[in-house]
Amino acid sequence: MNHVIRRAGADDAGSLAELAAVTFPLACPPGSAPEDIAAHLANTLSEENFRAYLADPSVTVLVIEADGLHADGLHADGGLRGYSLLVFRPAQDRDVAAALPILPSAELSKCYVHPDHHGLGAAAELMHASVASAAAAGAAGIWLGVNSQNARAIRFYEKSGFRKVGTKSFQLGNTVEHDFVMERPLG
Repeated sequence: MNHVIRRAGADDAGSLAELAAVTFPLACPPGSAPEDIAAHLANTLSEENFRAYLADPSVTVLVIEADGLHADGLHADGGLRGYSLLVFRPAQDRDVAAALPILPSAELSKCYVHPDHHGLGAAAELMHASVASAAAAGAAGIWLGVNSQNARAIRFYEKSGFRKVGTKSFQLGNTVEHDFVMERPLG
């Protein structure tokens, strides 16, 4: 199946929140409390939050959706398969700012693909488009935070050219999680 990657618009806010409710919990450590995950979804990944992200000129949200036919010959529904959220402003976290040697840098704040599309190349396509978007916006580097226990995501990011440059804390509801800060040069 072919994918289309495009910049999200205001009409995508509801679909993005629905997708985030499926994908974000997969990035959390296995022992994460459901109430902490629910609090994060409500406070950060709601439809209202996505509307604000989409209206912010320093944020770019990319979505990946199916285009074309399934292997069985049926037409794809065009629903969202994944999304990324890029932030084009200096890192606000002191630990992150101190760890980033490449400036100016864009943050890859979110990069998620629906689990039904894991292993099918969608994540690599979305990452490629996200990196290209950051480079086109003038960033010299791109960074992200990833939970230190998320081995699958860490492997994917390393395969995508990122390397660990530091650590930071991440508030998940009432719990403090520990993230690796990973960065890659652009261009």
